Amino acid sequence: MLFVNRFYFIAAVLGMLVPWAFFADYFYSNGFAPMAFLGALFVNGAAGRFSADLLISILVFWVWATRDARRHGVKYYWFIYPAGCFVGLSLALPLYLYLREVHMDTSPIPANP
Repeated sequence: MLFVNRFYFIAAVLGMLVPWAFFADYFYSNGFAPMAFLGALFVNGAAGRFSADLLISILVFWVWATRDARRHGVKYYWFIYPAGCFVGLSLALPLYLYLREVHMDTSPIPANP
């Protein structure tokens, strides 16, 4: 499982760095204007379609991950909320999967009756 843990961790790091490279370029070119940035997410049909898809996907992911984390006792799962808000699903999803794998690796294996 160590390979899987590393994969999720690396995916989370890339999922943070790649979007922030685009965010940095946007804010460097347009200044720090959060409302203008939100408007740019829906500037045309193509951008709006991708933005709507990601917003719906992150909402569904948050609901599922919250239930899954409570069911399995995953610690620190709440990090997915700021990760999703400040970066996006590209960070939140692999971060949760990493936290879940680490938890599963350290949890005692239930005995079969």
